[in-house]
Amino acid sequence: MKNIAVVGAGQMGNGIAHVFALNGYQVTLIDVAQTALDKALATIKKNNDRMVTKASISQQQADDCVKNISTNSSIAEGVKHADLVVEAATENVDLKLKIFKEIDANAPQQCILASNTSSISITKIAAATARPQQVIGMHFMNPVPVMKLVEIINGYSTSKNVSETIVDLSKKIGKTPVVVNDYAGFVSNRILMPMINEAIETLFQGVGGVAEIDTVMKLGMAHPMGPLQLADFIGLDTCLAILRVLHDGFGNPKYAPCPLLVNMVQAGKMGVKSGEGFYVYTAGSKDLVVSPQFAK
Repeated sequence: MKNIAVVGAGQMGNGIAHVFALNGYQVTLIDVAQTALDKALATIKKNNDRMVTKASISQQQADDCVKNISTNSSIAEGVKHADLVVEAATENVDLKLKIFKEIDANAPQQCILASNTSSISITKIAAATARPQQVIGMHFMNPVPVMKLVEIINGYSTSKNVSETIVDLSKKIGKTPVVVNDYAGFVSNRILMPMINEAIETLFQGVGGVAEIDTVMKLGMAHPMGPLQLADFIGLDTCLAILRVLHDGFGNPKYAPCPLLVNMVQAGKMGVKSGEGFYVYTAGSKDLVVSPQFAK
């Protein structure tokens, strides 16, 4: 397995491409928007420079990494020589099904198709293809170059050989794979998202403020980041999408998203990506400032 195609050049896609390229794989980064591809390459170069400065990698490794990445605005063209395709598009069921149909129609017969979905059924995605036994979940954590975990999700039809191949590949790129089964949210978000949702509900009910809730969880529960700050970092729109998948998947009201989260997303307050969520994010500033909406 030498040729990796990554569909989607956003935060997760560029991180996945970066890690594979840094480990010597030939990577084709695919996105319909040229601006997204340009931004992704700039981000990868910036992250490489930071790693060189910290002596995490050599300048030669950084240079080779960039050389290992090519870009393409066409899925059909970008996947035709791939041994593995990793889809890293927006967490939207219809979009992912459309992408997988196109990947399946154009990728080589032996190619493994993986999704970086954080909650959507791998079995459902696989059913959109003619090779369900070769479809698997590779849920990388953000930021991809830093976080060690890859949650490997076996769909109903995923073959044992494909699962073992992806586990081995994950180890080769310096990650720690954990294999789980295909139920809404898998392990990571089935546990994390209800906690984040409950933190938002606690704020919504006025039990505590933004800083108070996050401080309790950081200092009292040894979390490196409070749940509201983490929600901002993930993206409030992504949190909402995952909670809706959990709610639809299990039909349990405990997964229903807090009305405050719904309103914030509708108002365009997405967290770090939009510049404001529970906190306000100013370029170049590392200080956390609570959003005026929640300031006392």
